[in-house]
Parts: sequence; C-alpha cells; structure tokens
Amino acid sequence: MQIPYVDLAAQHAPLKAELLSAVAEVLDSGQFVLGPAVAEFEKALAELCQTPHAIGVNSGTDALVLALQAMGIGPGDEVITPTNSFVASASAIALVGARPVLADVGDDYQLSPQAFEAAISPHTQAVIPVHLTGHPAPMAEILEIAKAHQLWVLEDAAQAIRAEYQGQRVGSLGHAGAFSLHPLKTLNACGDGGALTLSNPEWLDAILLRRNLGLRSRNDCEVWSSNSRLDSLQAAMLQVKLRHLENWTLKRRTNAALYRSCLADIPQVKCPIETPAAFAVYHTFVIRAQQRDKLQAFLSEKGIGTAIHYPVPIHLQTVGKALGYQYGDFPQAEQQAKEILSLPIYPELNSEQILRVSEAIRQFYR
Repeated sequence: MQIPYVDLAAQHAPLKAELLSAVAEVLDSGQFVLGPAVAEFEKALAELCQTPHAIGVNSGTDALVLALQAMGIGPGDEVITPTNSFVASASAIALVGARPVLADVGDDYQLSPQAFEAAISPHTQAVIPVHLTGHPAPMAEILEIAKAHQLWVLEDAAQAIRAEYQGQRVGSLGHAGAFSLHPLKTLNACGDGGALTLSNPEWLDAILLRRNLGLRSRNDCEVWSSNSRLDSLQAAMLQVKLRHLENWTLKRRTNAALYRSCLADIPQVKCPIETPAAFAVYHTFVIRAQQRDKLQAFLSEKGIGTAIHYPVPIHLQTVGKALGYQYGDFPQAEQQAKEILSLPIYPELNSEQILRVSEAIRQFYR
C-alpha cells in the first residue's frame, strides 16, 4: 500500500461534479476577470476570517507585497520575519525595496517574541509573523511588542486558514493577513491564488487599485502596479471547496491526534506541540526525528511519502548570506532544520494508513 505525502486526486474525486458545475457557470457568464465569482468568494472568505474585508489576488506572495505597499514600506525600511519560513515571506519584503531582518523561532516553530524584540532597530517598520505548519504564532506577545514600538503587523497565514489564536481567527489579529491558495494548501485552488484580509478599511481602495495594474478606469492608471488579480474560474472552485473546509480541518486535527497517540512512546520522535491558546489546522504535521534523513529514506522504501518544510533556513540560502547572515546566527531554527520531517496529514488519509506510517517509524527505531 503506497501512502503518498499528498493526494490531490483523492480530494477532488468526490468534488468533481461540484467543481465542473462551478466552472460551467463561469464559462456561461463570460466573466473571467474580477467577476461575480470573485466578489462572492471574497465575501465568504471575509466571514470565515472574521474580518471586514477580503481581497482575492493571484498568489500569497502578492498578498504580502500589496499589504506592505499599503503600509507605505519601501527602501530604507526594515521588516522582521522568522528565518524558518518559506522564502516568500522574506522575498515580499525585498520586493518592495525594504530589508528583510530575520529572527529565530521557538520550540513551536513560530517567531520567538524575544528574538523579534531583539531584532528591532530604528529602521524597523513592521513584523511578519508566520503561522507556520498551520499553528498560530504567539500573537499576544508579538502584538504587545509591535504596539510598544509602533510597528505594523502583517500575518503570513499562508498555511493557516481557519486557525485560531485565543478564539480569534488568524488574518484578523494584525493589521492585515496574507493567505496562499496554492494547490498544496488546506484551502486550495486548482492552480495558483491568494488572498488578503484587512482590519484597516483605509487600505482597501489602494489595494484594490494595485491588484489591477493601478487602473482607476480602463483608460486611467493612477499608480504603477502589477497584475495581481484572482481569476473567476479559481474563485468559483474555491467557493466550492470553502464549503468543505470545516470538515477537512476537523479531519486534519483528528489525524494529528492519532499520530500523537501512536508516536507518543517513541523517544526518538517529538510530535508538534499545540499551545493552549491555539487551534491549529495542521497544514503540515512536523515531527522532530533523530536520524531524520535515514528515517525519511526508510519510509520511502516502504512506500510512504514525506517532505521537509524547510531543510535550509532563509539565512543560510544565497539571499540570506547576501544580507550578512551566517551559520550559528539562529541556533534554534538551524537545529530544527536538521530534525524536522513532515508526515502525510491530508483529510483523505484514513486511520489504517496513519497506523501504518506510525508502525514504520517504530520499526525504523527498533
């Protein structure tokens, strides 16, 4: 029995008729760019995230860029973000001309409030906490520090749609929230896509303008900008999937609980923690494992797919070195990168498969 790391075919099989019906409606309407399907999805997403506004865009990266532009961040400014994230978090900062300032993380893989505060300089204008793995960052402390230093807070919630911190949905905690709708995310387009949630309505007009080439009308461009639109076909399919997100989330949490139970007595494996304030959605289920690379190879031989998110922290990649960072600067993230391993966690995974993955891990350490 093969157990892939992801199985999008299994997700789409029961939804195929719904998805094709949604696509047919868009095809019949002839409205493929910023049509009613996008507006309907934005309204539903804002309700889900408990925010006044949600804006569909073409990627999670562009969502970050548009938010930073709305905050007025540019050359000469610094923005702090954790080093263990996917590179898009830091890339967005560089793309608006600012300097990415990296910081270490805690045992929960989230931005360390202490490391965040230590990284603040007179040039710091914002912080991008990343809700990595679908677990919320420690937002109470982050928001308190940001308020004390008058910094903008942009949540990178690419992996964490529907997650909660102290009963409040991610994307509604800071000044803005950025979401990826990439095919591998928990709410996923059948292609690329992203979204931005806003708690500050004053930015709405500027972001709507900038996602559409700065066009106030077909013949009047107000500002130089790029094309960051979410297309109607993706929005229509996302609206279908949004109706299933609650069940998918609960199934991911059920799978995570079963993994914890099955792996609890293996001393060489440390399961992810879920802090008391968090409602995690488990975009990834990341264990810390001794002999990680050998374990991954062993599981692969058994037909079990795994992944590593992410094997090289940003500060040790070429772009990080160009910022002046080196090995040893962020010891927690560096140690985690040697041990982390993502196990299959998708909602269609059944208990038999989870038991098989767990038994294979136990067999390896025997």
